Amino acid sequence: MTEKQKPSMTQLSPPSYESESPAEKIRMRAILIGSGLAVLICLITPFNNAYRQGTPLGGGHFPLAPFYFLVWMMLITALIRWIFKGRKLITGRELLVSWALMVLLSGIAWTGLARTFFINLMTPYHFATVENRWAEVLHPLLPESWYPQSQEAITSFYNGISGGRSMGWLEVIKSIPWDAWMGPLVGWMGFILLCYLVMVCIINLLAKQPLYNERMHFPLLQVPLLMQEALDKNEFGRFITNRFLLAGILVPVCLHLINGLSFYNPSVPSIPTLILAGQYFPKVGLFSGFIKLKLYIYPAFIGFAFLTSKQVSFSFWFFYFAGTLLIGLLAVLGINIPAAALGVTFGPVISRPEETQMIGAYLVFFVFLAWLARFHFIDTVLKGFGARQEENLAREWFSIRVSFWGFVIGGLGIVLWCHYFGIPFIFSFFVVGAFFLFTLVATRVICQGGIAYFTLTAAPIDGLMAFCSSNFFTNSGIVVAGIVQKILFVDLRESLMPSLLHTRKVTEKVSNNRWIFFTIVIVLIIGVAASFLAMLALCYKYGVRELQFDWATRTTVAVYDNIYSLVESPQDPDKWVMIFTCIGALVMLGLVIGYHRFYWWPIHPIGYLTAYSSAMWYLWFSFFVGWACNALCMRYGGVVLFKKMRNFFIGLIIGDFFMAGTWAIYGLFSYSSYLVLPD
Repeated sequence: MTEKQKPSMTQLSPPSYESESPAEKIRMRAILIGSGLAVLICLITPFNNAYRQGTPLGGGHFPLAPFYFLVWMMLITALIRWIFKGRKLITGRELLVSWALMVLLSGIAWTGLARTFFINLMTPYHFATVENRWAEVLHPLLPESWYPQSQEAITSFYNGISGGRSMGWLEVIKSIPWDAWMGPLVGWMGFILLCYLVMVCIINLLAKQPLYNERMHFPLLQVPLLMQEALDKNEFGRFITNRFLLAGILVPVCLHLINGLSFYNPSVPSIPTLILAGQYFPKVGLFSGFIKLKLYIYPAFIGFAFLTSKQVSFSFWFFYFAGTLLIGLLAVLGINIPAAALGVTFGPVISRPEETQMIGAYLVFFVFLAWLARFHFIDTVLKGFGARQEENLAREWFSIRVSFWGFVIGGLGIVLWCHYFGIPFIFSFFVVGAFFLFTLVATRVICQGGIAYFTLTAAPIDGLMAFCSSNFFTNSGIVVAGIVQKILFVDLRESLMPSLLHTRKVTEKVSNNRWIFFTIVIVLIIGVAASFLAMLALCYKYGVRELQFDWATRTTVAVYDNIYSLVESPQDPDKWVMIFTCIGALVMLGLVIGYHRFYWWPIHPIGYLTAYSSAMWYLWFSFFVGWACNALCMRYGGVVLFKKMRNFFIGLIIGDFFMAGTWAIYGLFSYSSYLVLPD
């Protein structure tokens, strides 16, 4: 929903397309360019991220490599048009679609899938010891078809094959024990692609609500859209030479040029981009929660925050401070809740019982979104059963009816898959539902809030265990739920669904969307296969232990440790978790009522959902600065000043990503790489 806009009954009625807006046909050249570069990113990303330890090429929801390619392609296109007097070899819209295809695949090669996928399949066998009793307790519960059954294949994956470093890549690929891996890879690839297909169906079904009913802003798309508009109007030269934009570009260029030179040559002084502010707060008392406070300076994220609505950007840093203040407030009140009261959890960053507020908050916010879209849901169901005629089919990826039944059948397939491997049938619906519920809410936070880097606090099955005993899963069920969640549904920094919604927005004025859909399906299949190949080749060449997989290994081992703990000692619902879950639900209920009913309401509910996310550890200061600059511009200069200064903050984004890409390329041919953006 746009800032400070209360939805009317008209807005809540079944959406209609803007038929007056012209549609553009995307030519095959754009699809081939985007697909080719997307596959290239999948092949290079593991080497860059894990071996060179460079700035992630596909990190977050505004990934580096696709935007770096987009900027250069638009510059080259604009130059060709100038030289050949306006000849259009490719349009801005086509380049934007190429960029969207790259974004879709960029996350698959890293945290979106491949970063922990193979670690998951290796961990229970390679790290099993007499002390942890995994072989005795967990191995009988693990489905054999999920894992390679060759200990030699697992050992060489972890240590690298003999002489692998001196081998060429083709020789390494031939040396991979494919007989051990082929079965698990085919099975998992089928399941992963089925989940992706369900996500595509969900986005095709629901996209009209944010796109046309609510007119959502999509802050992360503003820079690519403005660049595309300038190129299609033959004004790209004027756009890129704007003095405010050039000033914005100059700031991160100078910053990272100096710091990059300092990284490779320590004699060059550096400019600090991290300030440890926690040392200025007391360790006890009301402000004791701030002892780990850090100020990270990321020019690009300041730019994104400026482009986000003031209400949203204010809410992000406000709730981060409020959540941190709560820790000190509880201590002052004498409410000392031990961390052990949290019990066994699977959340990526959850560490205190008070953070389980997010479980209730996510559930209530999902209900709020469903209520806003109630008329659209009814319309979708009626079209799904053929009771209502569909319109503007050319603007859809594919028909609503096909999407509806694709979602139903695909979702049922995921449920049956989970049930087959051990989750009780009825409970499988709740597990799969929780997976997609959390992902949908996170998609809303990312796309509406403009958070390029976002993580969950609590995991989906944490929400189920908050009110249900772990016995509901059964021993085999907790194994299946924990592993599937770890592979696709817990670390959403590079989740596919937000990128799908962004792609749907980018293609809303495309006339041949059916071709776009088929392209998406094909590139997803190729992208998963290419990512698997690249990761296997990298690990067998160098060995996992020699690569940058400490986080992936540590968090995956923790998942299996947690599964073991629940199998050995089933967990009942904890009263403190239940209390804070209910508190989170009540707080979110108050926030959504205030946001929906009162025009003057200053706080956006999605800010509360990020209060304990690790994203705010890195980004709260960027959102504070971006919000403050936005507010000052609107207060003292109005829209005129905002539009001028907008170019400066766009320059911060372009300059930051330009330097990140440049140093990443340099790092591919160096012993190490200077990091510009967070991992």
